[in-house]
Amino acid sequence: MLRRDFSAGLAATAGSLSVAYAQAPRGFQEGADYVSLEQRAPTEAPKGKIEVVEFFWYSCPHCNAFEPTLEAWIKAAPKDVVVRRVPVSFRDDFAPQQRLFYVLEAMGKLDELHGQVFKAIHQEKVQLNNQQAIGAWLAKQGVDKAKFDGLYSSFSIATKAQKATQLQNQFKVDGVPALGIAGRFYTSAAFTQTMDRALQVADYLINEVRKGR
Repeated sequence: MLRRDFSAGLAATAGSLSVAYAQAPRGFQEGADYVSLEQRAPTEAPKGKIEVVEFFWYSCPHCNAFEPTLEAWIKAAPKDVVVRRVPVSFRDDFAPQQRLFYVLEAMGKLDELHGQVFKAIHQEKVQLNNQQAIGAWLAKQGVDKAKFDGLYSSFSIATKAQKATQLQNQFKVDGVPALGIAGRFYTSAAFTQTMDRALQVADYLINEVRKGR
């Protein structure tokens, strides 16, 4: 798991992860496997839906390893579960990739290029760490660079990035990947040892929310 001090090792690899819905969660305890927020965080899920937030950073190798399993989990999720990705910004140098995510979202390119960003960074070793480098890479993917530059510096993207950082702080995220459930609960491999088990904890907490607990 990637912490703010970047000192922890890889909690799990893509090969060792499995879809959490195939396993029945049991024995999860508050304080050991997850924590409850003292004050609820805002959610964007429609009424009757349960929001799960994935906090991530594109340059995080652990987030890259977790991505295929998260995608499988999302596809298997019940209809009342809504997943929202939130890029973190622990430091100023995280901000370019945080803005990249929201620009892709605004341009309707997120589904197409989200996975490609991970691939570029972790497999192709492309340094996507500033606006110029990101814009040049996006241009090679067929994205209008002028439109990207305009959005990247826009008030709307700045606002979304600010709200993402505020949410990150409300959940007290200290490493990624991590999960927030229903604006009420928080878990990560720091608690569960692996993100595979963190998804099982998420399943358990989702069920608790359904029960009105």
